[in-house]
Amino acid sequence: MELTVSDLSCARGGIAVLEGVGFTLHPGNALLLRGPNGIGKTTLLRTLAGLQPALAGRVSAPPEAIAYAAHADGLKATLSVAENLTFWARIFGTSGIDAALTAFNLCDLADRQAQNLSAGQKRRLGLARLLVTGRPIWMLDEPTVSLDAASVTLFGQAIRAHLDSGGMALIATHIDLGLDADKLDVTQFRALPQRLDAFDEAFA
Repeated sequence: MELTVSDLSCARGGIAVLEGVGFTLHPGNALLLRGPNGIGKTTLLRTLAGLQPALAGRVSAPPEAIAYAAHADGLKATLSVAENLTFWARIFGTSGIDAALTAFNLCDLADRQAQNLSAGQKRRLGLARLLVTGRPIWMLDEPTVSLDAASVTLFGQAIRAHLDSGGMALIATHIDLGLDADKLDVTQFRALPQRLDAFDEAFA
């Protein structure tokens, strides 16, 4: 399986923000999305993940092949770290959370409730969910928010392990993750402003 995006247009608030987006992502590869804040990186990721409809174009991979991690960590506050991961593993029909705990240095926190974690620990737990999804395509929106340098290193290692196993990653980030990855500046796909051809008629 590969991710192929062809002539994709997507909107925010009903207004087109990106048009004609196209790229191909092969197994074992990562693609970093670049561009200024507000250009439409989040909108693009949400559209690719099937969370909102596209205005036009085609995405080859089905939503069930995609694991999407947004700014929210998606945690249940009163569940422990281990219970949160177990919950998500069951949602995705997988089993075993030890690899996820180890990858994000959460073993010593396994019994601590999510509500008692620091912001960085919550972020690590939120990202650890990716490892229990069993899905080949990871789509990540600014995943390193709240992470210190050591945790960014752990995250980079998790990404590389995923790629080494044949997975793919599409990441909107301004941080150097130490990945051998292509970059795509989405500014080139900025939608043209809509023209109001009949503007004068409104005052006739």
